[in-house]
Amino acid sequence: MSTRTTRSEPGLLTPRRLPRRLVQLYAGLALYGASSALLVESGLGLEPWNVLHQGLAELTGLTIGMVSIFVGAAVLLLWIPLRQRPGLGTVSNVFVVGIAMDGSLTLLPDAHILAVRIPLLVAGIVLNGAATGLYLSARLGPGPRDGLMTGLHQLTGRSIRLMRTAIEGAVVVTGFALGGTVGVGTALYAVAIGPLAQFFLRVFAVPTAPGGSTVVATGQPERAILPR
Repeated sequence: MSTRTTRSEPGLLTPRRLPRRLVQLYAGLALYGASSALLVESGLGLEPWNVLHQGLAELTGLTIGMVSIFVGAAVLLLWIPLRQRPGLGTVSNVFVVGIAMDGSLTLLPDAHILAVRIPLLVAGIVLNGAATGLYLSARLGPGPRDGLMTGLHQLTGRSIRLMRTAIEGAVVVTGFALGGTVGVGTALYAVAIGPLAQFFLRVFAVPTAPGGSTVVATGQPERAILPR
């Protein structure tokens, strides 16, 4: 992230907001990992990338959180030829989400009956939306998987929607083939996460700087990251 002086650019954030932004970033990433753990325990379907992570976990014997970290680091390497610039939030995303997911899974009891699994699914999706709003509002850099999508968009000239669909379709198919869980929760997540994240982005928005302040560059726009 770089700092610069401006007199006329709206929507940028003052350095004095940094403590709040850091709290939002790490709270959001930790809650994102916890929400993913709820979806895993529900057994009713995972978000696209975690279908792949779970499939690889089944194949390798690693925890799903550890796989998430390794995949995130590998995806981040793909930013180099795509000329994407990571921020603090990007690097933190790689580690914090996976650690929080594994930690939450050790604390959650096994859920066997549908009357428990359905609330876990719903809570996981809603919490995931809140977590997304928290860490994106911090504007300290997108997640590595989001940067891959926007980098390919810039490289190919294809739409964000097409890039997201192609990438997430590929990871779901691959993860399912490896043993990842695809179900009603996967479809519900795809439908609900966009509106939920947009709502929580408004809830957790950090006030912007008035004209003439020293500001911090904000990184990737939310509209390029959220589902269409």
